[in-house]
Amino acid sequence: MYIEQLYTGCLSEAAYYIESEGQAAIVDPLRETGPYLNLAKQRGATIKFVFETHFHADFVSGHVDLASITGAEIVYGPQANPAYRATIAQDGQIFNLGKVQIKVLHTPGHTMESSCFLLLDENQKPHALFSGDTLFVGAVGRPDLAVKSANPLTPADLANLMYDSLQNKIMSLPDDVIVYPAHGAGSSCGKGIGKETFSSIGVQKATNYALQPMSREAFIEEVTRDLPPPPPYYFEDAKINMQGYDSYDSVMARNLQALSADEIVALHKVGILVLDTRHPDTFSQGFIPGSLNIGLNGQFAIWVGTLIDINQPIVVVAEAGKEEESIMRLARVGYENVKGYLKGGIQTWIHEGYGVDMVESIGPESAADLTDKGLLVLDVRNPEEFAQGHVEGAMNIPLSKLANKTDRLDPDLDFVLHCKSGYRSMIAASILKSKGVDNFVNVTGGFDALQKTRISVVSGLVKS
Repeated sequence: MYIEQLYTGCLSEAAYYIESEGQAAIVDPLRETGPYLNLAKQRGATIKFVFETHFHADFVSGHVDLASITGAEIVYGPQANPAYRATIAQDGQIFNLGKVQIKVLHTPGHTMESSCFLLLDENQKPHALFSGDTLFVGAVGRPDLAVKSANPLTPADLANLMYDSLQNKIMSLPDDVIVYPAHGAGSSCGKGIGKETFSSIGVQKATNYALQPMSREAFIEEVTRDLPPPPPYYFEDAKINMQGYDSYDSVMARNLQALSADEIVALHKVGILVLDTRHPDTFSQGFIPGSLNIGLNGQFAIWVGTLIDINQPIVVVAEAGKEEESIMRLARVGYENVKGYLKGGIQTWIHEGYGVDMVESIGPESAADLTDKGLLVLDVRNPEEFAQGHVEGAMNIPLSKLANKTDRLDPDLDFVLHCKSGYRSMIAASILKSKGVDNFVNVTGGFDALQKTRISVVSGLVKS
């Protein structure tokens, strides 16, 4: 028996490869099939099953393409209703994989079709639970992300079902069973997910807030409280995963088109977004005016999904050699309306005589000097981060809301811009620049660096 976790940091997502006696199963694959096909080939195995824990909302799964390429059987738990060929398993149904078995545990709560897959070893002993979005390390799945058209239940209704799923299906498992969830810290599919990417049932019984003794009513209140709005693309991706999609190869062939600077100009004039995926530090030194920076070096997919409408036409500016990766990572989350990329990157733009915009960045000590002189500080971190500690007197406008709240910034007052470490503040800087706001400087290193200076840091409620 062999198990490998394939973790993708920018989505905080884990897919799994399970193998026994030359037969393999994939759990919750990402859209690009190469990593799974290559792993099976390297190990001399045949992919027999693709197990889907639910209709994912935060990425487009690779299940349809994998099944088409390999002939593998797609398996969902009860109450799934995909628009393509798949096995809808019964609760408790067993699937044989070499000398091991995989048992379906229907665990509604995150969504109605949500299921976990319990791996039984060669002796039929419970070994590992592939828990999808039902159980995370330190948390459980949100009950508000199901496709509305397919699910008339409220978040409270789903939380009620989740309570039973956890109490009756999860808590009864042996303590030594390994927990392999679909997400880690940073995912919006749960609140307060721990930094570890796997755990055990025993550890989760002892430490996970949702598995502690509490009444049904208290549980429902806890898991539905303080849920931030989900990224708008979530429900679109869940529909795509339910209905099926164009093959990954066809999407890449269509979208990976080299464009000239003149073509970029023409497209930009008719409302097509220029998405610059370069590192924030590189972007700041020269970029196409009006473009949006979301660097590949951070949580790229999450911020694309938060800030860009899934139907928005896009052209890409990337670092040399990163064009295909940029378009692939857009396709991962269902962003397929890509018209192409700037051939030769920003250097082509400059060589063709087009102008660039820039973002002025300063170090934390220089930022402290400016705050001494009374400059406003704009903090674009989340309210929870801000409340835990922020520069005294700072204004908090979360990055996800910034584009619609630039009217709160006085055009006659210069300000200092920062996030936690610098990634989000450059996204914010590009948004501000596109809105005609340029009376600011960005702080390299963000709040992490600022709080190491003499600057006054306080905690408390978010300023409105």
